[in-house]
This record gives sequence, structure tokens and C-alpha cells, in this order.
Amino acid sequence: MERTLYRRAAFADGKSSNLQVGVSVLVEQARISWIRPAEDEGDPGRPSELEVIDASGTTIVPGLVDAHSHVTLPGGAHWIERISDPAERLLEVAEHNGDLMHNAGIRWARDVGGPMRDVDGAGRRALPIGVRDSWRQLPHRPHIRTAGTWIGPGLMLEENAEIASDGDELIAAAARQLDHGADLVKLWAENNEPKPPWNAAEMRGVVEFAHARGAKVTAHATQLEIVRECVEAGVDSIEHGSSLDADVARAMAERDIALVSTLSVFASIQTFARTAAAFEGAEERVAARAEVAAESVRLAHRAGVRIAAGSDFGGGSTRANQLAWEVELLVKAGLEPWEALGAATWRGGELLGEPEAGVIREGGPADFVLVHGDPLSDPACLWRVWRVSW
Repeated sequence: MERTLYRRAAFADGKSSNLQVGVSVLVEQARISWIRPAEDEGDPGRPSELEVIDASGTTIVPGLVDAHSHVTLPGGAHWIERISDPAERLLEVAEHNGDLMHNAGIRWARDVGGPMRDVDGAGRRALPIGVRDSWRQLPHRPHIRTAGTWIGPGLMLEENAEIASDGDELIAAAARQLDHGADLVKLWAENNEPKPPWNAAEMRGVVEFAHARGAKVTAHATQLEIVRECVEAGVDSIEHGSSLDADVARAMAERDIALVSTLSVFASIQTFARTAAAFEGAEERVAARAEVAAESVRLAHRAGVRIAAGSDFGGGSTRANQLAWEVELLVKAGLEPWEALGAATWRGGELLGEPEAGVIREGGPADFVLVHGDPLSDPACLWRVWRVSW
């Protein structure tokens, strides 16, 4: 129906630690007409055209935003090998990921790199751009904002991504991706060295270029000195950032550089270490790295860094419906549950520059999720999705 009344739910928007109970929400033509206490519903009118949903015992939360994803990749124990799969297979994977995201209540995803392929003889293009465009009008697919492909120094990305060895090549690679329709620029700022493949001045050049084109720049950076150089360059966000210190965290806060956490990658590898031969013996090593990454989140949080939640599905062993895992781990790392919910909703929308993403408001789109339980005391309830509103 075009009119739906969700009656007597609880309500959590990720911006407050207070859970509102006994809330009703009227949706008309896919937009929220009003949000009211259930006892103040009044007469919704035209009962023959109204679907009434008893939402008692559930909490309405904003549609989730996965701020670090790879929509054309499957994840799992062999995610690195899957980057080289044929285009046809990766496009099938994207559709499966779209189903998983929808059913998990993920309304928006920030894709930070996918393989480049020649599809239908049109020349090499980043696959996520075509997926984003094909999903644009589909009601059961998330909205995608994508970097297109990675820009890096080589390594495993060489046949799948843009390669740049200096500042001029960085700008040229960024221009190609933006010309092809990318929404942002992703720098793979690591090359098995303790410093990035480009210096701060070279990276600052591509940041200034992208900003002039209306696009943001983010950097894959896990090692401390690499993060430090990227912060000096003025990138808009750091992906992973899994070895910060207090000084770098303060610098990020001062320069308003966001951190996109991906703690669930370590948790996922730990589970695979128990079940997959390819990860035999990795559990203890990964556990140590996971604790360093969690401490990095704690330092960033204390410094006032904006934190958005990412699952890194496809680019790690996690899957497309596991963003709830990241929320749980952010709470374990020191965020309050409402802050962790905000990291997986409106903070991700803020990073995307999409004011409607991860937000519930009267007059806004009806992009919300009903979960069993209270995410402000039990973040694991985000796994228990009962219904999505779209």
C-alpha cells in the first residue's frame, strides 16, 4: 500500500542515548508523514487504504550505512583471489550482495574500490560504477556511492586498479575515475613499506584536485606513519586506521578527518582461523592486531574524531550483511551504544555528503529498519532485523 502506519514501536535515531517507546510512524508514498507518540496518533484517515503494522516489541532505527564496502566482491576465506574473477561472475556477486544488504537493513553503502574490467568492449572501467547506476531506481537495492577502483602502487591491485607512482600519475588516475563517474577517490596508500608510496605533498595535490571537482579523497592506511602522512596531506578520511597513536588521533580531530572503522575484519579472520585451513595458526596473531585496532578506535573516540562504521565486506573476509558486527565491536572498543548506532547510520551519511542517509525525520524518505530489541542497550539486536520499510 501507499500508506502504512507502524504502530507502537520504540525509536532510536543514533543521535541520543534515550530510547523513545510507544512511537507510531505514518508513511505515505515512501516518505514519513509524521512521527508521534502512539496515544497522539489522531485519525490517520482513509482506513481502507491504510496498512497498519503492529510494531510493538521492536525498535525503529534508521536505514544502516556501510561506510566501507566492496559491492562487487564476495568476501570469505579467499577474498584476495576473488578480485581476479571474471566480470560476469563479479556482477552476479554484486546482485547477491544487494540482496544481503537489503535484508540486513543496509540502505546506503560507500564502495571504496572494485576491479576494473572491459565489459562489452567499452574499455576498462571500474565495475562498481555500473552497479551503482543499475541499482539507482531499484527499490530493494541500497544506494551506492563509489570510488570506482583503487589508486595504488601496484601489488595485488596491478591488473585490477589504477597504478600511480608519483603525484602527476595520482592526479591523472583520479581524473580518469572521476571522468568515468566515480563519486570519490580512494588511495591505497600502502606498499609493504613503513611509509606511503607517495609523500604528503603528492597526496595533497590529488586532494586539492579532487576537491576542485567536488569529490572527497579517502586513504587505505593501517600503519601509524602512513596514517600520519595521509593526515598531513589532508585526506578527508582514513580507512581502517588500525594503529593510531594519541598525537595522530588529535591531528585527525583538529583537521576534521574521519576514521572509518573496520574492526569486524579482524573478528572475521579470527573465526575463519578456527574453521578454514587457509587461516591455520592465524588466530593468535590476528587477536593481537585486533586489540591494537580497538585501541586505535578508543584513541580516536577520546580525541573527538568522527567515526563511521564499515564492514569491509568483499575487500576482507566479512560478508555484505554483517555491519551489525562492526557496531558490536565499536561498543566493545569504548563507544556508547547510541554512538555506535550513529556510526552505522548518520555518521556514514555525513561522510557520504548525503543528508538523508542514515536519518529518520518527518518529511524525509521512509528508509528505516525494525529490529527486535533495544540497540541502545543491546547492539546485537541489529542482527535481528524483522522488517525493512522499503
